Amino acid sequence: MSLQEQLQKTKESKKMLATLPHQTRISFLYDCADLLLEAQNVIIDANQKDLNAAKELDLSNAMMERLELNPKKILNMAESLRQIADFPDPLNRILGGFTNHCGLRIQKVSVPLGVIATIYESRPNVTSDVAALCFKSGNACVLKGGKEAQRSNEAIMRVFHQMLKKYHLPLDCMVLLPFMKDREELKELLSAKDSIDLVIPRGGEGLISFVSENAKVPVIKHDKGVCHIFAHHTCKIPESIAVIVNAKTSRPSTCNACETLLVERVFAKEFLPQVAESLKQNGTILKGDEESCAILKVSGIICEQIPLEDYYIEYGENILNLRIVKDTEEAIEHIEKFGSGHSEAILSEDYSTIEHFLNVVDSACVYANASTRFSDGGEFGYGAEVGISTSKIHARGPMGVESLTIYKYKVYGNGQVR
Repeated sequence: MSLQEQLQKTKESKKMLATLPHQTRISFLYDCADLLLEAQNVIIDANQKDLNAAKELDLSNAMMERLELNPKKILNMAESLRQIADFPDPLNRILGGFTNHCGLRIQKVSVPLGVIATIYESRPNVTSDVAALCFKSGNACVLKGGKEAQRSNEAIMRVFHQMLKKYHLPLDCMVLLPFMKDREELKELLSAKDSIDLVIPRGGEGLISFVSENAKVPVIKHDKGVCHIFAHHTCKIPESIAVIVNAKTSRPSTCNACETLLVERVFAKEFLPQVAESLKQNGTILKGDEESCAILKVSGIICEQIPLEDYYIEYGENILNLRIVKDTEEAIEHIEKFGSGHSEAILSEDYSTIEHFLNVVDSACVYANASTRFSDGGEFGYGAEVGISTSKIHARGPMGVESLTIYKYKVYGNGQVR
């Protein structure tokens, strides 16, 4: 079957999903969660083959960490399915309503987007998360994973297809595309404006740019995560160090990990050596501007001086950029220039400074005295996310089931004409 033929079949299947009873959607996802656990050994065997092949691809440590599946990750995947199942029905909600001047009764009602294509790299759990979120929200999905995870993705998709057969639902409503040899084939997918309603790319900067530049369908970007933490001089030092260490070292490969720590100059000599020592104990490589490196040199801590353009980098590794800033305004200016609109945090005990930072910083998620690692669909109570949107469109931040709906107007009349 050609790609266009497959997309046409998927488009046709969305009508059935949009009218599927909510209780059926709940039961389906619970059954998928149980079957996912039953198929754990098969999935892990497939994943091990991907891991073995990936060693020859010279993937980064971050990519390898994202690729690996284990019993704990599969248990988390199953739990996400149950959480998604338990989420209130996002469809057919009356979002607003009014009667106009001539007696037309107008309702604004939530409906599925239609067919959602997700293009992603490395993480096989995305296959399960996106399939479940789309099903819950009445959407058909087309999934394009990376070649490094193809076997793992196929093993996971077989679980969903087995359950679709049990429920007498078309397999075309959840499609995992085969490996594409080059990005010219990907262009065909991105050009399918008659079949696909939305495309969501998740991956490296190169993939995001390629999709954004070549797509002829609407795109919501899960862009790179150049996340910042700004330490204000009023912060509680022990608690703040714990937040910074968590944001950088708990899972450096994730897009919500901190990439840059900004420290207010007035207390930098006191604060920076303390936080640097804690980070070093957790294996963090430190890089920074001339001033931060000079402060750390006095304490005997190694810090590599970097040029300004390196603050744009998303490392995805246990590497942290440091920079000394004069005040809150300079911190905000740095974030505006180098940030990716993902997640930023301020550490402070001054209420007015916190509120100013939260109000002015223009990112999807902005925190006060908390780790950026909370930018996640599960942590936000969505069960999972199809991505963390850095676009300024109908969805922003972690995208759960509600973000996969749009609305239409239902208009009731009794013969009115204009």
